[in-house]
Amino acid sequence: MSNRREFLKKVSAGAAVVSLSGVASGMSARSYSRVIGANDRILVAIAGLGRRLGAFTEPIALKSSNVELVYLCDVMKKQRDRAATVFSKLIDYQPKLENDIRKVIEDQKVDALINATPDHWHAPGTWMAVKGGKHVYVEKPCSHNLREDDLLIEFQKKYQKVVQMGNQQRSAPESIEIISEIHRGVIGEVYKAVAFYANSRGEVPMPVAAQVPEGLDWDLFQGPSPRKPYMHDTWDYNWHWYGWDFGTAESGNNATHELDIARWALQVDYPERVETEAAKRHFANDGWTMYDTMDSTFYFPGNKVIKWDGKSRNAHKTYSSDRGTIIYGTEGTVYVDRGGYRLYDRGGKLVRERKSGGQEAGTALGGGGDTSTLHVVNFFDAIRGKADLRAPIQDAAISNHMIHYQNVAYRIGKPFDVCTETGKIFDRDAMKLWGREYQPGWEPVL
Repeated sequence: MSNRREFLKKVSAGAAVVSLSGVASGMSARSYSRVIGANDRILVAIAGLGRRLGAFTEPIALKSSNVELVYLCDVMKKQRDRAATVFSKLIDYQPKLENDIRKVIEDQKVDALINATPDHWHAPGTWMAVKGGKHVYVEKPCSHNLREDDLLIEFQKKYQKVVQMGNQQRSAPESIEIISEIHRGVIGEVYKAVAFYANSRGEVPMPVAAQVPEGLDWDLFQGPSPRKPYMHDTWDYNWHWYGWDFGTAESGNNATHELDIARWALQVDYPERVETEAAKRHFANDGWTMYDTMDSTFYFPGNKVIKWDGKSRNAHKTYSSDRGTIIYGTEGTVYVDRGGYRLYDRGGKLVRERKSGGQEAGTALGGGGDTSTLHVVNFFDAIRGKADLRAPIQDAAISNHMIHYQNVAYRIGKPFDVCTETGKIFDRDAMKLWGREYQPGWEPVL
């Protein structure tokens, strides 16, 4: 479609979603219990009002979405106030401001939760909401560890709610088009994908003991994670790099997207073997405690391979872009990213190129854009039974396993084999990191 804005309007009205679902998950929109009527208003809450807030403003503000924002929830007061100001320019009513996600979930009027909290809250916030009768759009990564991926599938299966992960490129029309062509053999038999990310993140402060920032509910920020004293600058994004209590490193932060595209293109599930080399290569004396450079290889049945090249603090564009996926086949190659795709024949000649013409955040902090809007609108339409989910949790959790596999391989310092049927790891040291310890009272209960 030449006019992307017009396309957005059509998709948000539900006119084009089903027509694009040929490569969807196979998760029928009619399979969920208590599907909301096609024309009913959906009452929505957002939990987590940080840098991803911009991904939700347009899909909620669109009149064609027919949703009402009833809660803005965050453990930091200034985040709630900022979000209220943002939405005051887009909607003509005032949502409630709430500190505690549990109170939002208890409100039976709420139909759907957008869960954009930090990583350690993604799975617990989602299963609490699903158990409380809510449909959930959960930001990537959908979990903090491998066990939580499996738990999310179990909760969705039991409570039959719509659960979509925020790997928004699954809703990009250009990606849908070229992946569908790959599956039909446009580059022959696919055998390998290289997924990559390069950024120039700088030094981060040392995490030293400090007073809890004004307006922050530190106890609730920690939520399901065992309690610890507050350390300087932890709450504001740097929790990504300060150990494993809250974050999942760059793997969970960004590899989630590209590895998902690679797995989608190759039509594979669990790998047979995972090998990872990773280390902290930059700013040796700063507060960053995890790797900032990672190379991983995933071996799959059928002699298929996916490689990850992640550089958090070296922005060299090895593949001519800062993020994307290259898919190799016996008769050609495809390069795909958030900006579109390029199709090459086996001799390396450009056959066709399609650019998105839209805006979707790449490596800059923050987020949002046309593809995010499409993905959230797809979630709304699935709730109404008008579309199939683009990234249902049953499939998204398998992609999410890949980010945890390479984190585990880094942490134990060795490769391991994986059961291709169950996803379990054939290594005792690795399996010690399968789950996590929870703060007493926060353990998952189906």
